Amino acid sequence: MAINKAIRVALKALSYPASMDLEKTFVAQRLFEVVKAPLSPLYKLWDHRIERDGHEIRIRIYNPQEQADMRDDKRVLLFFHGGGWVHETIDTYNNVCRALSRATGCRVASVEYSRAPEHAFPQALEDCYSAARAIYQNPDEFDIEADEIMLIGDSAGGNLAAATSLMARDRGEFVISGQILIYPATWYDHSATSPFQSVHDNGEDYLLTSKRIQEYMAWYAGDNPDCRFNPYFSPLNSTDFSNQPRTLVITAEYDPLRDEGEAYAMKLREAGNDAWYIRMPDMLHGYFALPSRFAPVRQTHDIIISFLNGDIEKWLDKTY
Repeated sequence: MAINKAIRVALKALSYPASMDLEKTFVAQRLFEVVKAPLSPLYKLWDHRIERDGHEIRIRIYNPQEQADMRDDKRVLLFFHGGGWVHETIDTYNNVCRALSRATGCRVASVEYSRAPEHAFPQALEDCYSAARAIYQNPDEFDIEADEIMLIGDSAGGNLAAATSLMARDRGEFVISGQILIYPATWYDHSATSPFQSVHDNGEDYLLTSKRIQEYMAWYAGDNPDCRFNPYFSPLNSTDFSNQPRTLVITAEYDPLRDEGEAYAMKLREAGNDAWYIRMPDMLHGYFALPSRFAPVRQTHDIIISFLNGDIEKWLDKTY
């Protein structure tokens, strides 16, 4: 299938020169994030702060505008943004989270986690875990029920959501009810030796390259490259996929991360969990950050709503 030209042009505007090293673009990209961050909209949002090991984790909560066709929905989507563990902030994701809240009728709580290279693994994960623990263990503070909280993240944020879910099971401090992983990074090898065909087929010329993924992961690993084999770094490295929450994985057809995201859904399914994946045709990595006027973004919102309401099967050609 040929890539939709409008999607390619729109995603191009969100991308970086693929041939350039991450180190060469890092400072410029960080400055660009400050410039491109939209001003806080005239919208019901506010910030909460949670402390972990002496530093504060900011959580921005988006409250959906009242709409006649939506019930009084107290569900919360705990959102971890993408950006390769290096780029993006809750400010640059304002529009993504606002659109998600509006579309689903749920509150969205967006987490500002520590980023690499200043903060290597597992700092971002520990921030996300601490934010999830605070909300799950203190639902009254947010006027919600604990079983109405669901993790969601895109790209590196999908990785952090999956790892947070594994960590919550292992530490036993709270129970996660569901997770939505949008084109997540779940494996550590995106070189020529990758076992996933999508890395070889889509690793060049599709905006996010296998080279850039390797650079991001090297920065996230920091001075401990062996951490790549840790299941909290690459969830597919886990030897135990049991006792995981209801999971929806959404992948993009022309994404190098496509196959590892789908493989993760299948591993969860094989371990007895309720897990599904849906591949968005004609899409590239990053499409979910496009404005909601794009039909694939609206469709993804509709898929998420179906998953939240327990009728995801209507979107499936096959169940995995």
